[in-house]
Amino acid sequence: MLKKRARFLALGSAGLLATSLGLAACGSGDDSGSNFDGLILVSETPIDHLDPQRIYVGADIASLSRLVYRQLVAYPIKDGDGLPVPDLATDTGTSAKGGREWSFTVKDGVKWEDGSPITCEDFKYGASRNFAVDEITGGPGTAYIVPRLAIPKKADGSSQYEGPYTKKGQELFDKAVTCNGNTITYRFTDPWADFPLAVASLHMMDPYKESFDKGAKNDDVIFSNGPYKVKDWDTKKGGTFERNPEYDPATDTPDTLRQAKPDAIKYKYGEKAETLYERIINDTGDAKNTVSAQRRVPPSMFNQLQDVKDRYVQVDSPYVDYLVPNQSRLKNPLVRKALAVSTNINAWIAAGGGERAYKPADSIVNPSVQGYVPNPAFKDHNLDGDVAQAKKLLAQSGEKLPIAIKFSYPQTDSADKQAAAIADTWKQAGFNVTLDPLGEEYYSKIQKPGNDSDVMWGGWGADWPSATTVTAALFDSRQINKGSTGQNYGQYKSAKVDGLFDKAIAAPTLDEQTKFLQEADAQLGADVAYIPLEISIFNWVYGSNVVDFATSSASNSFVELGPIDVKK
Repeated sequence: MLKKRARFLALGSAGLLATSLGLAACGSGDDSGSNFDGLILVSETPIDHLDPQRIYVGADIASLSRLVYRQLVAYPIKDGDGLPVPDLATDTGTSAKGGREWSFTVKDGVKWEDGSPITCEDFKYGASRNFAVDEITGGPGTAYIVPRLAIPKKADGSSQYEGPYTKKGQELFDKAVTCNGNTITYRFTDPWADFPLAVASLHMMDPYKESFDKGAKNDDVIFSNGPYKVKDWDTKKGGTFERNPEYDPATDTPDTLRQAKPDAIKYKYGEKAETLYERIINDTGDAKNTVSAQRRVPPSMFNQLQDVKDRYVQVDSPYVDYLVPNQSRLKNPLVRKALAVSTNINAWIAAGGGERAYKPADSIVNPSVQGYVPNPAFKDHNLDGDVAQAKKLLAQSGEKLPIAIKFSYPQTDSADKQAAAIADTWKQAGFNVTLDPLGEEYYSKIQKPGNDSDVMWGGWGADWPSATTVTAALFDSRQINKGSTGQNYGQYKSAKVDGLFDKAIAAPTLDEQTKFLQEADAQLGADVAYIPLEISIFNWVYGSNVVDFATSSASNSFVELGPIDVKK
C-alpha cells in the first residue's frame, strides 16, 4: 500500500513481510549458468494481482509501471520535485470547478499489444471496473474512486453504481465520467487538488479494453500497452517479458519514464530470500544478472554485506509495519489496550534484524508524510512491553483468562522468529497465543470479512504524500462490503472517524486537512485500531552484470526498472 516525494506507494499493502509459497527454490541449478542474457527478477512469492485495477503492493506497482502498464501520468525515474509527468496523456491534466473536475487528453498513436488504439473509452471502462466491488477486489479503488466520483450513494454509503458487469446505475457513472473525442473528464463530489498524483501513484485509473475483460478471471493475465509484453507465464512459477512490437517509444519519454534496455526480462517465483541472496552474493552463473523483485537481504546475511560493498544499497523505506486487532472478534477495548501495552517492539525488531532493518514507529503514518505527528496513544509507549500494566487491564476487562488470540502473518523464517518474540510478552500478560503463519495470497485471506484471525500483521506506505492515503485508506469503514474488508483488515468502524475523513477530504487548505487527519489518528490510537511496530529499512544486493541499479521514490524504494540494464 510513501515517503517523501511526494510519493511512495502502497501496499498495500505493502510493507512487505514476505510470504512463503512452499515451492521448491529456483535453486542452485541456475548457478551453473544459462543462455538467458536478459535481466532476471526473483520473487519469493507470486504477484498477488496482475489486474491493474487490483494491484496494490508497492513493489508490484513500481515494476509493472515500467514494464507493461502505462498511465495517464506517471512519476519519473529520477527524484525531483515529486510531481508526475505526462505518460499516455498529452499533459498532466486540467482542473475545473475548483478541483471537482479533471480532464486529460489521450495521446494519438498509443496502442495495446494487439495493435488496437488506446482510446478515451478504454480509460472510462477501466475506471468503471473499480465499482465492481464483489469482482474486482483488493485494489485501491474502493478507498478512493468509488467514494469520490460524483455518483449518488445508497443509504449504507455504498455507490448506486455497481460496475460494468451488472450495469446497475450505469447512467450515473456515465454522467460522472465522460469522453469527448480523446478527452476524458472525471467529476468528483469534492475538490481533489492532487488527483494527478493519485493517477500516477496507482493503477486504478488505468485503461482497460472491454472486449478483453473477463472480470476476476483476468487477475493473472496481462494485456500490455508498455515496452514489454508477456511471452510466457505460469501463475506459480513466473515467466518472461519480451519486447512489445506495438509499443512506440516516440509516444513515451524514455529518458524520463522507461528506458527499456534489456531485450528480455525473466520474472521468477518461488525462491526464498536466503537462497536468492546467497547466490547473488556469491555472484556465479545467472545470479550475475539477477536482482530481487520484492525481498530485501535477510537479517541472517547482514554480516556478509561488507564483502559486496560495490553491489550493496541501503535506503530508508516509505513503509510502516503495524498490527491490526480484529474489531469483530476483540470487541472489548480493554483487551485491545492490553494487547498494545504488552507488545514488545524491541523484541520484534531484534528478531527481525535489529537497527539495520528497522526503526521503532509511533504512528501508522511515516514521518516523511505531510502532517505526521506521533500518535498520542503510542508516543511514549514502553518499547519492551509493559506486562504488569497489561495484566491490570485484562483484570479490569471482565473477560475470562487466558484470552485466546490467533496472530496471522505472512510466513518467512524471519517473520516466524518475530512472531515468536512478540508472542512471549503477550503470553506473560494473559493471552493464549496461536501463531498462524500464512503462505500464498496472504492479503486475499485477511481481507475476507469472516476471517478468524484476532490479530493481523500489516504494512503500509502512503499512496501519495498525504495522510488521507494512510489513515483514511486503511480505516474508513465504508470500504467494507460483504465480499471484502478492503484495506480495513480489522473491520474498524467509527462514524466519528469516518466523518473526520470526510472533513479532511473536503478541506480547502492543507492545514485544515492535516488537523482533521491528526484528530482521526488520535481516535484510532485511543480505540486501538492499530498498533505501530516499526519503519522498515531496505537493504539490497544485486548481481555484478547488473548496471544502473537504483531505487527511487517512484519505485517505492524497490528496484527502479526504468534505467536498469545488464552487461552483454
